[in-house]
Amino acid sequence: MPLLGRRLRQLVLGALLGTVAAHVCAAPASAAPSLEYAVKANYLYKFAPFVEWPPRLFAQPTTPLSICVVGEDPFGGALDDAVRGQTFNGRPIIVRRLAAVEPGSPCNVLFVNRPTGQSPAEALKAVAGEPVLTVTDGGRGGDVGIIQFVMEDGHVRFDIDEAAARASGLSISSKLLSLAVSHRRTGA
Repeated sequence: MPLLGRRLRQLVLGALLGTVAAHVCAAPASAAPSLEYAVKANYLYKFAPFVEWPPRLFAQPTTPLSICVVGEDPFGGALDDAVRGQTFNGRPIIVRRLAAVEPGSPCNVLFVNRPTGQSPAEALKAVAGEPVLTVTDGGRGGDVGIIQFVMEDGHVRFDIDEAAARASGLSISSKLLSLAVSHRRTGA
């Protein structure tokens, strides 16, 4: 059974990262972000199928999945390249860059980075309790989203706060939870 679990983990991780090399190699060297942020860009849209979203969010068949970046954009064109031609349950995926996020902002996935017009704490508070998958970068103190990127042995990994997801009306798939470095089931 442990071999089966390890194989499932490898398959899911492979599905999440399957297109990273193609996107990194296709970008011009001058415009290419670091490999770290190219990987993170791919994760942002590949997290979506592993999240159970409230049905009202995607009531219309043409409603896109909206990935927002608030604060400094570390991705360059890598995020746009990663989502180009991709869909989420047949829906287009769009990228929005925001100086600040407010309650009701049209974001399904929100990457919160270094502040430009709003602190990470303010951005996270603005969408608290809303069905928004918040993602933060590691090493930023106590301002962490539902998913927090962490670097481990030179690889991009992530932690998941399952309680925060539930408080936002989201349910994270056990497949994604199994890939997390750690995850919390209760608020702490």
